[in-house]
Amino acid sequence: MDPWIEATAPRVALVAERELEALVGVSSASGDVDGAEECAALAAAFLPPEAEVERLASSSPRHAPDLCGRLRGHGTARVLLLGHLDTVVSREAHRPLERHGDRLTGSGAIDMKGGVALALGVARELAARPELYAEIAVLLVSDEEWRTEPFVHVERFARFDACLCFEAGERTDAGVESVVARRKAAGTLRVHGHGRAAHSGSAPERGRSALLALAEVARRVADCSDPRGPDRVTAVPTILRAGEVFNVVPPAGELVCDLRADRIDAFAAVLAAVPAELDGVRLDATLVRAWPGMDSRAEVAGLLAGAAERLGRPLVATERGGASDASHMAAAISLTVDGLGPRGGGAHTPAEWVSAGSLRPRAEVALAVVAALLDPRQR
Repeated sequence: MDPWIEATAPRVALVAERELEALVGVSSASGDVDGAEECAALAAAFLPPEAEVERLASSSPRHAPDLCGRLRGHGTARVLLLGHLDTVVSREAHRPLERHGDRLTGSGAIDMKGGVALALGVARELAARPELYAEIAVLLVSDEEWRTEPFVHVERFARFDACLCFEAGERTDAGVESVVARRKAAGTLRVHGHGRAAHSGSAPERGRSALLALAEVARRVADCSDPRGPDRVTAVPTILRAGEVFNVVPPAGELVCDLRADRIDAFAAVLAAVPAELDGVRLDATLVRAWPGMDSRAEVAGLLAGAAERLGRPLVATERGGASDASHMAAAISLTVDGLGPRGGGAHTPAEWVSAGSLRPRAEVALAVVAALLDPRQR
């Protein structure tokens, strides 16, 4: 193993566990401005003292500003370390960090405060080596989990040489450490149904049920799934709301569906499956969120080979279906690597957990990727 990695990884892992506890101790669900501000204050304190700290306007309205810390160096490379501070778990359901054996369990632990802790640790180690880079930027956003607006930071960092995103890491079935170089495009389809109310006991035939119409639309959307097809489309109805009174034909309702595919253009066929009207119920379909996919496997192959050499063990690229801000940045920065965080599970639940034993090997992976990236012989 590269001596720098061998010397620094244990320190990064040790401090990451402590900072993870502090970050998870704060409830920071998307849209909770007070929680986001408290979490950003902690992250700012954990940045290297040399970092220039600034707050950038969020992509989403009614969210706290995003946090950016910049290290200025004497080299030529500019690298973005990317993460998010928000979670999907509400303040009411929040759980501070608890340790049970190898599991560090708490809200947002794996998605993605564990990755944030590793990114901050990597930045602190890089602060001592300014000769390696022109700029290191740590960008931590407050709205990743629920954003429907365009990602405003793409243009700001488009001229950077690489983007390293610290979403959760994983190993292959054979136990080989991996990073993410391919993600599906993600979309959120929302369908509003507009029917007509009627007494469900005395005159149900006079009503037009939004519930029944939306249930049929849900079936048609689900039929669009073709995970083995050319675009590997999955279309999954996830939320159906209709009706407020037990004895009234529901006049209005809402259906939400999660869409994934290799190409964002593949979502058009799913929208086309939703009719404008069904059984007297008007249907309005909108794609309220559309995130691009990413595929940087070819671009990062050489980088990962160099990182594996420094690790002294294999490192491979894998793919993941979940969305990430790395996908937005990959559209502008071809050398984008994701999945540099720790291993764990339970994402988007109060029982999220990080494997404490994964912090050191995942710190080694992240440091190896950075070392290979900043090696002037490879630039």
